[in-house]
Amino acid sequence: MAPRPPSDIIAAIATAPGRGGIGVVRISGPDLSALATLFGNREADARVARFARFKDANGGLIDEGLVLYFPAPHSFTGEDVIELQGHGGPVVMQLLLARCLELGARLAEPGEFTRRAFLNGKLDLAQAESVADLIEASTAAAARSAVRSLTGGFSKEVQGLCERLIDLRMLVEATLDFPDEDVDFLIEARAFERIEIVAAELRAILDRARQGSLLRNGLHVVLVGQPNVGKSSLLNRLAGIDRAIVTDIAGTTRDALRETIQIEGIPLHIIDTAGLRETSDEVEKIGIARTWQEIERADVVVRLVDVRAGLTDTDADIDARLPAGVERITVFNKVDLLERQPERMEGDRGVSLYLSAKADQGVDLLRVELLRVAGWHRHGEDVILARERHLVALREALARVDAALENRHALELIAEELRLAQDAVNEITGEFTPDDLLGVIFSRFCIGK
Repeated sequence: MAPRPPSDIIAAIATAPGRGGIGVVRISGPDLSALATLFGNREADARVARFARFKDANGGLIDEGLVLYFPAPHSFTGEDVIELQGHGGPVVMQLLLARCLELGARLAEPGEFTRRAFLNGKLDLAQAESVADLIEASTAAAARSAVRSLTGGFSKEVQGLCERLIDLRMLVEATLDFPDEDVDFLIEARAFERIEIVAAELRAILDRARQGSLLRNGLHVVLVGQPNVGKSSLLNRLAGIDRAIVTDIAGTTRDALRETIQIEGIPLHIIDTAGLRETSDEVEKIGIARTWQEIERADVVVRLVDVRAGLTDTDADIDARLPAGVERITVFNKVDLLERQPERMEGDRGVSLYLSAKADQGVDLLRVELLRVAGWHRHGEDVILARERHLVALREALARVDAALENRHALELIAEELRLAQDAVNEITGEFTPDDLLGVIFSRFCIGK
């Protein structure tokens, strides 16, 4: 087979690195029927799995497996696609990929298969991103949300918003085209009422998208406090396993320990840190320095205090050094030693929880509080697994629609704000997405997708 221009045909290993029962090499490009015939040792049939012996350039056997050929446009990328399914050893896969490259393909860039699917109209941008989200989903709830976006659920809502904005723009601009008409015409057409409905719909979608962003990214929670206040015990209790070493010796934890747990499907990345105190131990000093680094990146700081000692001057110093604006929860631990009941209290210093990590008393209070801080509330099965750019676009669209409502007597401003709102909404599905942004989005995909 004559080699093709390297920009036309791409190939990559589509299965995860490592050993497995099956491995897949995927090829995409124009007019691959001859290549499919070559690999399958016979004329290729569309969408039919055929047994084949994969051979190298000298006729030596690389592997035995299956060849599947998907002619355009009925394929994932919208181009001709070949999938070579062989035994899932890394060496076998590399040999099979090398044979594809010898025959004129080039190694696919990260996300290039999905990018071609987007550019060929097989997926919109929100659906394309959901492919990566589904692969990376860390919880069952996140996976279900990603599947809904992949099948077009989020995109249909965005398209519905766009259609309503187009109708409103047509109404306003038609009024501008006929000077004899005025704002009263828009009132009679219930234009402002319809704009308010769009604003309410945007707020509802934005709220669900925020919840989906939590499902996707989770919350980084850092446990801080003086040595021996029970940070490691609390990490173990939240994780449900003895993840951290717990002793009565102060300074046992020297480095940050990380554990990801789920509460209501939300991934919480819990980080247990070295106890904060003055020390001459060089190793412990390094651990304390890393504690402060983790605190700088935290979404929530859970400050633990021994309930028997209460808030000390050292705790006050720790509190003063915490970053401004970071959410913090104070946990008074070891209430079992005072035979005190777990409880939640609010005061000038924020929320305080009284519990016992070791005795598992009141730990659910902390779980509920972390969800509250995250802003989580149940949405059933309609959460949108949003990315930050989706949230930015939705906020921008809502701001523009609100601005249109504030300028009821300036038709030109209403028309412009509605146009800008439509542009913001269209960015979600890729209607008006710059090429440089597309490059950033797809570069974060894994190779083979």
